Amino acid sequence: MQTTSQLHPTYYFSSRRSSIRSNGRMKLRDDGHAYAPVIEEDINTNHAPSSEPETFFSKWSPPKYLWRGLSVLVLAGQVIIRTLKGKVHWRNTLQQLERVGPKSVGVCLLTSAFVGMAFTIQFVREFTRLGLNRSVGGVLALAFSRELSPVVTSIVVAGRIGSAFAAELGTMQVSEQTDTLRVLGSNPVDYLVTPRVIASSLALPFLTLMCFTVGMASSALLADSVYGISINIILDSAQRALRSWDIISAMIKSQVFGMIISIVSCAWGVTTMGGAKGVGESTTSAVVISLVGIFMADFALSYCFFQGAGDSLKNCV
Repeated sequence: MQTTSQLHPTYYFSSRRSSIRSNGRMKLRDDGHAYAPVIEEDINTNHAPSSEPETFFSKWSPPKYLWRGLSVLVLAGQVIIRTLKGKVHWRNTLQQLERVGPKSVGVCLLTSAFVGMAFTIQFVREFTRLGLNRSVGGVLALAFSRELSPVVTSIVVAGRIGSAFAAELGTMQVSEQTDTLRVLGSNPVDYLVTPRVIASSLALPFLTLMCFTVGMASSALLADSVYGISINIILDSAQRALRSWDIISAMIKSQVFGMIISIVSCAWGVTTMGGAKGVGESTTSAVVISLVGIFMADFALSYCFFQGAGDSLKNCV
């Protein structure tokens, strides 16, 4: 073992004219004050390296979006398992069901009514030019039942309920309230996540059905009052074009969309870090990811449900 001595002069000043010796030498300042360098000895010991050589993965950490995406899958699996085992906080589930369902009806119906009237303007203008007035109701009914009603309802719920879920759970996470639940012996998944997922999955199909009804009613009223197409013609055409599978597929879609909204929002909430700023970022990101998931799931479900050539409009031409 080798030792190396390094000399670092540290200067001390004296107010008296005295002989201060260091290493056999004394120096005198111009102002008459004497000073001497004091020898400090640092001993550096050459030890063998105690840690292993660094590799590429020793400093690598997974990106935030990657582990958050994995948290969605893990949380979904936990919700399914805990639900099958019957470990559900039913009182909290009823509270969340009231929040997702009845308290969201107004904004969903209002949005659906205006979307229906906007599509009616476009369809009626073009179909009237082609002399296909009797097909307007069938086209509107198919568009609303298969695509517009579940997607529009889910978008509204994602903006209203999904953001609230992410903000609430994010605030609880940064304030360590979820840790308090664990200390008290409660599973946060049972108390916080599962009720929200069940409530969203149950409420979205009924909201979609109501939005479909309001959208068709607003379309029929607009077509009758502005374009002179009778309400009876619109409703008869819709009845001829619709099949029971169209309504069932809309409810299945909305149920899947409700699960996506709730699981993504809760996963983003429970993985929040960084205080108030982190809560805001998680809320915004949860809504964006939910909307992307809704559109992707809509494409996949539509591709599975409606394959091949359709013949729904042949009865209403």
